Parts: sequence; structure tokens; C-alpha cells
Amino acid sequence: MEAFAALLDRLILTPSRNAKLKLLADYFRATPDPDRGFALAALTGELDVPGVKPAMLRALVAERMDAVLFAYSYDYVGDLAETIALVWEAPAVAALAIPSPDLPHKGAEGRPAPGLDVSAAEAEKPSPLVREGWEGGAYGEASLKNTPSLSFIVESLLHASRSEGPKRVAAFLDALDPAGRWALLKLVTGGLRIGVSARLAKQALADFGGREVNEIEELWHGVEPPYRELFAWLSGSAEKPVSSARGPFRPVMLSQPLEEADLPKIVPETYAAEWKWDGIRVQAVSDQGVRRLYTRTGEDIGDAFPDILEGLDIEGAIDGELLVGRPAGDVIAAGSFSELQQRLNRKTVSAKLVASHPAFIRAYDCLIDGDEDIRALAFRDRRSRLERLVAGSLGGRVDLSPLLEFADAETLMAKRIAPPEPIIEGVMLKRWDSVYEPGRPKGPWFKWKRDPFVVDAVLMYAQRGHGKRSSFYSDYTFGVWKGEELVPVGKAYFGFTDEELVEIDRFVRRHTVNRFGPVREVTHSGDTGLVFEVAFEGLNRSARHKSGVAMRFPRISRLRWDKPPREADRIETLEALLTAER
Repeated sequence: MEAFAALLDRLILTPSRNAKLKLLADYFRATPDPDRGFALAALTGELDVPGVKPAMLRALVAERMDAVLFAYSYDYVGDLAETIALVWEAPAVAALAIPSPDLPHKGAEGRPAPGLDVSAAEAEKPSPLVREGWEGGAYGEASLKNTPSLSFIVESLLHASRSEGPKRVAAFLDALDPAGRWALLKLVTGGLRIGVSARLAKQALADFGGREVNEIEELWHGVEPPYRELFAWLSGSAEKPVSSARGPFRPVMLSQPLEEADLPKIVPETYAAEWKWDGIRVQAVSDQGVRRLYTRTGEDIGDAFPDILEGLDIEGAIDGELLVGRPAGDVIAAGSFSELQQRLNRKTVSAKLVASHPAFIRAYDCLIDGDEDIRALAFRDRRSRLERLVAGSLGGRVDLSPLLEFADAETLMAKRIAPPEPIIEGVMLKRWDSVYEPGRPKGPWFKWKRDPFVVDAVLMYAQRGHGKRSSFYSDYTFGVWKGEELVPVGKAYFGFTDEELVEIDRFVRRHTVNRFGPVREVTHSGDTGLVFEVAFEGLNRSARHKSGVAMRFPRISRLRWDKPPREADRIETLEALLTAER
């Protein structure tokens, strides 16, 4: 556990991507199984400890210290895991007795499958599996001078009953130092926030084994924690695992932003053009009866879109944009991104929501046609295959992204500036001869997004950030004028430099006029306040906001220290923009 805690600590303080990759690869190289496998699962979001929730942790710490003192501490620190790790006071003399789990339900290689919901009786059975997980100690009573291993902690908590879970968490917190406690709490709550994405962790895994990250991606859904077979292959001690999973994810091809120097290349003989739709990128796979829906990062979101899976009556894998629409006779008209958000991030979805917000895929590429992998074919040929697949679909959940006619870059620019629908956010350009190459190669695909909208808004509220920003007020709510008052229209936490963050944080501390838990209200009158130039992609109606509107992807583009708040924009500006978009 100490090695994992040290890894997290170094990752959170390391801004360089390459340095993070080296730290991760070195950790995988030096750490034995199954600890490194559980660490990888945590880093990629594949580790779920359902019995440990923030409310349970709050209840545990309430037994050790005064609730008001903890509230003050949490307010100052700004991070639940870090606060508990610092204030937790272990007993002066204690011993730990945690039975090792040995369950009839097993995952790969006979290991307990992570995330199982097991009975208390099963959770109490001893097993030699993690008998040595308590480093330097024996099963049963263990001296607190010894440190529990990462795998021992994970498997003990995964298989603890609901009543036993809090006791085990408390025992582990007693046994660990503050750094270990912080790592444990981050691990079990699933909120690492250390600047490491699942893709970055997989790239580090590929670096460790001297392989291509695309090989890892294509195997990923056929392996499970703690990934013994995967590490054995990467270490050179075993053959490459054979994924038996049906409907696997294939790494996606990404585009580059179009730059001015690229404009002369954009001619219809070389590039195909189509609209860039404002939904989320998905990959839909139907493989011998197994149907799956993946995001661009390989997350399976099929449970939230049963209507898509039911209507996926093709055989193969297609690339496209997931949209939600409004029923319009026998077809579905594309709705806004805010309507799509009603369906996102749900584990289950009601029949009523499916009916009111039907989802569909606007397809623009084909990866697998039947059982044939066609990614090595030119886009022109893949497009023909895609047209045939979509034409044969009768489920009503897949349609074809239309190609745009254009004479040159200038005529295409005119289309980009004035698209026919508000849900269009720009133009995509693809070389007719391009193969489907995972990653972001330079040249084959370009995205030409329309310019963002910009308004001047006034800072109203601020809140501390997370991770390395936990000591700074870095999350900002801003508003525009509606009559004589400011009304919130958005919230942003990026777009500014580290130097500007220090300046804004200083302003918040000096001009705080009210407190609402962790939120600070700052001065925002006509004469005193801080004006942000805010860039955003679009607007939506919102009944939850007093202003009646909500911004799409807002970010701070400039600090307007020179501008008094009274000269910030008014709600009428946003209303006019919203009307124009409609």
C-alpha cells in the first residue's frame, strides 16, 4: 500500500505527461501481482467498491472527532479523503483481525471477482489467497507496525458484508499513515483526481511492455482485474491473451483542428466533408447476437441506451455520433445536447425517458462489415460499405451522416458559418484515401469547428478545486445583468493560467462577502468585482437557472481587470443569441 500511496502522491504533483507515463511504467515494473493489477483497475476506473460511500466515511470520522471541528477542517482542506486522512486518530494500542475472503464466485484464475455482492457468511470465510497480504504479519491478529498490501485491502473490502465494511475500513485507517489513508480513501471512493486518464494509464502499460497502446485497447474488454494474464504477456513470460469477448471495442481514429495553412489542401477531389454533430462519439458493435455501445474511450454505456441496442440490427461495428431527438412521425429529429444529457451517465433508464428522449446514431464510418475488418480500406470504400449497412437497417436507430458538396475551402467556410441546424458545431474533413488509423494522425481527418461565442460576465461565487488545486479557489460561477441584478449563467474551472489562478484566488479571499459551506460569495456590484471574458459553444434553455439559460462548455478566455462590472453583458444578449440559434 505504501508504494501505491507514493505513486499517487508523485502523480498529483507531476504536471508533465511524459513524467507521469514514466512513473506509472516504473510502478508496474517494480510492483508484483496482484497489487499492480488492482492499482491499474483503480487508475482506469474499473475498480468499484460498492460498500464504501462518502456517507459511510463521514459517519466513521464522526465517531472519532467532533462534527463541527471536522466540518471546519473539511471546509479548509476542500477534499474529503485528504481531510479524513489528516484528522484520523488511531487508537494508541490496537490490533487488526480481518478475515480473508474465499468465495464460491470466482473471476479469472479462480480469484474472487471484483464487485460481487456476497453474504456476510461468505465474507467471513478464511482463505490462503490473501493470507500473506498483510505484509510481515499473519492471518488474524496483526500488529499495526505492519502495513496491509493493496490487494489485501481491496479484496477484504470487496467481499465484506454491509455491516462489516465500516469496521474493516476503520481498521485499515488505523493501520496506515496519513499518506496511506489518503490513498485508501481515494481508491475506495473512485475519485482519484490525479491527472491520469484511463487512456494515459493504458499508454503507460503499453510503454512498460513495449507494445502499442491499441493492442491494449483491443484486449481490454476481454480481461479483468487484477489482470494477471495481461501483465504476464507484457512482462514476456506468457503468450498474448486471447480475448473471447464478443463485440470488443476498437480504438477510435481522431481528428486534428484545421489550421489556416491547411486550407489550400481542402479540395473535393482530396477530402470528403460532412457536418460535425453536437452529440457524443460512440462505437456501436453487433457481433453474433452480442450488442454493445461504447464511448470514444471504450466505456460501455449500453445499459443507458437499451433502445439503441434493440434497434442495432446490423452485423459489424460502426462509428458515429450519439444523438437524442424528438419524435417526428416515422423519423427522429435531432435534439440539443442538453436533451442528450438527460440520458447520459445513467446506469438504468425508464421507459418514459426512452419514449420522451429517443436516442439514435448518426453513422459516419464503418470498422467491421459482417465479420470482415475493413479499417485498412480507404475511407471511400468504407463509406460505401457503411451506406449499404445503414440502408439494410430496419430498426430506425441508425441513420447516415450526409456528405456536403463544396467547390473549395471558401464555399465550405460559408456553410460552416451558417449551418442549417443549431446542433451542428462545425465541419469534418476526411481524406478519401485515408485508412482508419487509431490515434490522432496529422492530415487524414480535420475538424473545423465554428468559432466560440464570447460574452463578458461577472464573478459571483467561487469554490476550492480538487487535487493540486485544493488550496485555491478555482471553480467559478459567473453571471450577467438582468435588470439591476446579476443572474448566474454558467460555471467554469479552466481556461486560465497558473499565474492567473493565483491572482483570482487572491481576489476571492480579499472580497468574500458571504459563505455557504465550501462556497464563497464575492463582491459583485456595478463598481466592484471581477469581469471574465467567457467563451462557450452554445446556449440552452434551463429551468434550473434563475437566468433561464445555461452555457455549453464555458471556459475563461480572458481576465478583464480593466472593465468595471457594470459594463458586463446583459441577459438580453444571451436571449438574442439563443433565439438566433433556434
